[in-house]
Amino acid sequence: MNTAYILTGGNMGNPLQQIANAAATIGSECGSVVSVSSIYQTAAWGNKDQPDFLNQVLCINTLLNPFKLLRKLLAIEQKMGRTRNKQNDPRIIDLDILFYNDLIIDTPSLQLPHPRLHLRRFVLVPLAEIAPQLQHPILQKPVQQLLNECADTLNVKKFSL
Repeated sequence: MNTAYILTGGNMGNPLQQIANAAATIGSECGSVVSVSSIYQTAAWGNKDQPDFLNQVLCINTLLNPFKLLRKLLAIEQKMGRTRNKQNDPRIIDLDILFYNDLIIDTPSLQLPHPRLHLRRFVLVPLAEIAPQLQHPILQKPVQQLLNECADTLNVKKFSL
């Protein structure tokens, strides 16, 4: 059994429902969801002229290898209506593998751990909620320390209706 951390997010349509649908689909098609963070609201990163994003981190146990997991997540995105135009554009759903066990992978199709996770508060805040002591295998620091050292100043707040 393998442990993967997945960031879910979106800012088009009904992002709250999209995140819930993604979590349910990941749980049925990729492995068992063992923990979930709260949902967090953040201003868009990069292209700022768009609605705020909602994000959540899932921890799953999976039998899929990391490449098969990535293919499943991309298929789920597509099934949910995700189209890929420009980087940092608005999106219905975005699913990113943050960590997969303590693997380090650097290929054109998959980089693990996610290469920019330590630079983005919208990733680190929900990740630290469910896995503060999780060790980054390249930076050799726990997630909570990465969050404490993160220079990103975007406001990340728990989402409430």
